Amino acid sequence: MQGVNDQKWMSIALELARKAADLDEVPVGAVVVHEEQVIGHGFNRRESDRDPLAHAELLAINEAAKKLDRWRLFDCTLYITLEPCLMCAGAIVNSRVSRVVFGASDLKAGAVVSLYQTLNDSRLNHRPEITTGVLATECGTILSDFFRRKRDLQRN
Repeated sequence: MQGVNDQKWMSIALELARKAADLDEVPVGAVVVHEEQVIGHGFNRRESDRDPLAHAELLAINEAAKKLDRWRLFDCTLYITLEPCLMCAGAIVNSRVSRVVFGASDLKAGAVVSLYQTLNDSRLNHRPEITTGVLATECGTILSDFFRRKRDLQRN
């Protein structure tokens, strides 16, 4: 179910994705919202940090946990511009995020609805509410534009 402020929070995640693109990172942004406030944010920094774990979601979850001084984020919503991968879906389950909202689907690595359905797996101890497709066109366009520029640079 779409929340009343989903587009507002996703717009903030999109701004973070643009920051990632400016750093030549895959443009994915994420924010964690608790009681109508952003308490964690992140954008992909794998290249900049030389860290395979520096995904937008993990950075946002980590910051939120520190801000709340607890690892259980059961009363938080995570907004991500791209469907989380398997690693990030595992972090979502383990951090007990209560709701996940994403924009663009990821047919190659998505672990929420596209390739795997990790967050709906009844064998796991936590299953957050899921909302898909919020600002999907905008979220998908920033990724498409980024990879088109990469391909064009490789050709030249």
